[in-house]
Amino acid sequence: MRPETACLLGCALWPSLAATRSIQQASFEDRCVQFRPESSVHNATRTELQFVKAGSRIALADNDPSCGTDGQAVTADLCRIALSIPTSNRSSITYEMWLPETWSGRFLATGNGGIGGCVEYEDLAYGTANGFATVGTNNGHNGTKGDDFYQNDDVVADFGWRSLHTSVEVGKKLTALFYGEAVSKSYFIGCSLGGRQGIHSAERFPDDFDGIVAGAPAVDFNNLYSSRARYFTITGAEGAPSFISAHTWQTTIHDEVLKQCDGIDGAMDGIIEDPTLCKFQPETLLCGANKEGDFLTDAQVQTVTKVFSNYLWQNGSMLYPAMQPGSEMLAAGGLYSGKAYGPSVGWFKFAVLEDPAWDPAHYTTDDALLAGRKDPGGIRTWPSSLRSFEGRGGKIVTHHGQQDQQITSFNSLRFYDHLAGGMGYTPAEMDRFYRLFRIPGMGHCGGGPGAWVVGQAGSSAVGGIPFDREHNVLAAVVDWVEKGVAPEALVGTKFVNDTVDDGIAYQHTHCKYPAKSTFKGGDRKATDVDSWECL
Repeated sequence: MRPETACLLGCALWPSLAATRSIQQASFEDRCVQFRPESSVHNATRTELQFVKAGSRIALADNDPSCGTDGQAVTADLCRIALSIPTSNRSSITYEMWLPETWSGRFLATGNGGIGGCVEYEDLAYGTANGFATVGTNNGHNGTKGDDFYQNDDVVADFGWRSLHTSVEVGKKLTALFYGEAVSKSYFIGCSLGGRQGIHSAERFPDDFDGIVAGAPAVDFNNLYSSRARYFTITGAEGAPSFISAHTWQTTIHDEVLKQCDGIDGAMDGIIEDPTLCKFQPETLLCGANKEGDFLTDAQVQTVTKVFSNYLWQNGSMLYPAMQPGSEMLAAGGLYSGKAYGPSVGWFKFAVLEDPAWDPAHYTTDDALLAGRKDPGGIRTWPSSLRSFEGRGGKIVTHHGQQDQQITSFNSLRFYDHLAGGMGYTPAEMDRFYRLFRIPGMGHCGGGPGAWVVGQAGSSAVGGIPFDREHNVLAAVVDWVEKGVAPEALVGTKFVNDTVDDGIAYQHTHCKYPAKSTFKGGDRKATDVDSWECL
C-alpha cells in the first residue's frame, strides 16, 4: 500500500474473519444492512447504507443542483454505501460504493467531468448492472464550480489525484470484506476529465487498475484549459466585430465545412470520417467571394481561421491543437458562444491565479505559462512512458469523438504520438497495451449524428447494446485483460432519436488508430455497417 492512503485503511481494526463469514451466510439484504464499512476506514462517517431493489429509483435530494440529477434508476439488486472520508485536516471526499448481489468478482472505479465534484451515478448504475462492484466520488468538492480550490491545496490534490486513488484503495478492501473474497480484476471507466484520471492513474498508480477505458481524455490539462480560455478572446463578446452567432456557425459555416470535407471519405452522409484530412478554407465565405447566400466579414473569417488553427507559444511550438471541423455544431453554444467558458474561469481564478476578481477577457499566454509552472495538484497528465503499467499487464482503450466540441480529437492523436515517441514504440508495439478508437460523428463523450454508442460512461443508451467486445468498450477491455483478446474494431450504434426504445437507426465500424474507416463505394449505403472497412 502506498503511504498516501496508508492511514485511511491501516488505522482501524478490520472485522474478524468469523464476523465476516457470519455476514456471508445471511441473505444479501441482511448482509447489506449489517455491513459496517465505516469501522474499517479511518475517521470515515457513514451517510448511507441501504439495500436497493432492481427497478428502483434512488432519490438524491441532497445532490448539488449543479450536478443535474436528483435520482438514479438501477437495474440490479444492490447494496448502496456512502461515506464521508477525510483526506486531510481540511479536505474530504464523498464516496459512493454500489455492490451488486450478482457479482462478477470485478471492481470498477468511475471518473468525473470538467472541474466538477459530481458523483457519476449513472455510471455506478451501469457498472452494477454488469456485475462490477462500483465506486465513485465527488472528487473532493461538491458541484461544478471551482470555488473550493481557492487557497486550499488539499482540495486541489483531491481533485487532481487523491480522491480517485483513495476510492480504489478503500473500494478494493471493502469489496473483499463484503463478499468474502478478493477482487479478481480492477477496471476504470471515465470520459473527459475522467479520461485524464484514467491515464494519470496508469502513470502514477500503475497497480490500481488492470484495464482502463479513457474517453476523450483531458490530458495536457493545463494547456487544454488555457486553450479553452483563449476562445473568448478570439470570438469576443456578442456584438464584437469578431463575434459569430450560433445560427451562422451551425448553418453557413457548418454547411460549408460539409461542402468542402464531407465527400473526402467517399460518402456524402453529413459526417466527416477523418477530420485530419479536412483542410477547411473559411475565406470562401468572405463577403465578395460568396456571391449567393450568407457570408462572413473579414473579422469573422479571421475568427474561424483561428478556431481551426493550432494554438502556439510565441516561439512557434505547440501549446494546444486546433478544434476539428465539424465541432462547430455544438461548440457554437459553448466555446464559441461569446462568453467565457465557465470551467476555465473557475480553474484560473481559484486554482491557478488564486484571484477571484480575475477577468477572463484579459487572458494571455502569460496565464498559460503560470498554469504550466504551477501545475495545481500535479494535474497536467502528459506521460512519455507507461512502462510500469504495461509491465504488469495493464491495458488502455481510448475513444474520442471526431466532432468533440469541448476537447479537440486532435489532442488524442497528439498524445498517442507523444507516448509512442517517448516509449520508442511503433503502432504495433503500442497495440500491446494502448489502443485508440476514433468515433466519427460523436460529440464530447457522446451524442451527435454518428454511431456514437460504444459502451462509454455517462450515457443511459449503453443499456441498449450488448455487453460484448464487439459493441461495448468496457467489455472490450475486460476481454483484453482477462482473455488476451485485443479489440481490433468497435461497432458503434446510433439509435433513432438517440432513444433506445425507438430502435437502432444504423451501426458503424470504428477502427483502431492509425487505421481509417474507409467507404467501399459503389452503390452501397453509408449507413450499412458492411459498407466500411479498416485500412
